[in-house]
Amino acid sequence: MAEEVSRRIMNSRRPSMSYRENFIRTVEFREPEYIPCHIDVLPPAWKECGRKLEEMISRHPMIFSDFMSSPPKYREPSPIKSKRVFKDPFGCTWLFPEERLQGQVVEHPLKSWENFKSYELPDPEEGMPVEGGGLIPWGEVYESLERARESRGLVVGYMPHGFFFQRLYYLRGFTNLLRDFIRKPPEIYELVERLTEYNLELVDRLLKFKGLDMIYFGDDLGTQHGLPVSPRAFRELILPSYKKIFGKVRASGVHVYLHSDGRVVDIISALIGSGVSVLNVEGSVNGLENLAEFKGRVCMDVYVDPQRLLPFGTPSEVRDYVKRLVNCLSLREGGLIIRAELNVPIRLENIEALCQAMEEVMWLT
Repeated sequence: MAEEVSRRIMNSRRPSMSYRENFIRTVEFREPEYIPCHIDVLPPAWKECGRKLEEMISRHPMIFSDFMSSPPKYREPSPIKSKRVFKDPFGCTWLFPEERLQGQVVEHPLKSWENFKSYELPDPEEGMPVEGGGLIPWGEVYESLERARESRGLVVGYMPHGFFFQRLYYLRGFTNLLRDFIRKPPEIYELVERLTEYNLELVDRLLKFKGLDMIYFGDDLGTQHGLPVSPRAFRELILPSYKKIFGKVRASGVHVYLHSDGRVVDIISALIGSGVSVLNVEGSVNGLENLAEFKGRVCMDVYVDPQRLLPFGTPSEVRDYVKRLVNCLSLREGGLIIRAELNVPIRLENIEALCQAMEEVMWLT
């Protein structure tokens, strides 16, 4: 019955404005037609449930709009290797237990400050870095942006995930960096300054492309329970760089999208003040009621709980959570995006319930 209701809703409602226009209206609080809702599928979920997920995607095209526009790269995941080691352009050695999933830096080029004098960041002119990967030549970056513009879709420039705070501990090692934030040796200030200038150079090159709507930044700032550093240390050592980088983007009329995993409620006000247009955070870890305090101040792109609810909850719990999310965070003026990420273990009945719930709550008119 719920699936039949969802199908009737989708058959009776079709957006009158383009996805791009609706998204930008959402970000700018200019009365979008509907709440943008997205589900991203990670490779292990494809490997386990590929055919069934394809059938689900065909039933819910607005929820899986990215997949409908470019299905091959999702339907043909490359084989998973048992182990892969890679040294990136920053000199960090990565270990990837599974291909196409997040790896871990196991050798840090600045583990000792003795190496700092001779250390060089990559040349920004050579391309855009990819977290745990190489450099994408600028020609390829601009070609991708041009394709998005020609298709009249949202034109997004992508900075690397882990562009700043995470990059610091990739270079230094996590424990060393935490000590740096307490002891504050002069080298940490110089490294922060050099990394800031490097990121500004990358942003400058993205901003050369005319017609850019938004630049994506990813930096996981939180743990399951809070920040790994004090809010005071974050404001001293990280926030000024965020303000410089994001300020340059906003001054160009381009929006800033910032993703962060973990509990970051203690610094959301600071992030808003740094120039963030869209803040992508986890709903359950941060608490929907806590996030509601910032409703109307920044557009929030909120994850439906991937840790407990989607893999271990029930369909009714999933539907109730989506309704509660909308009740807590939505405004008629906009400012809310709902997102989910599918990984293993996966319960298909919960994902179907999620799709139906998104379709039932997304329409604002």
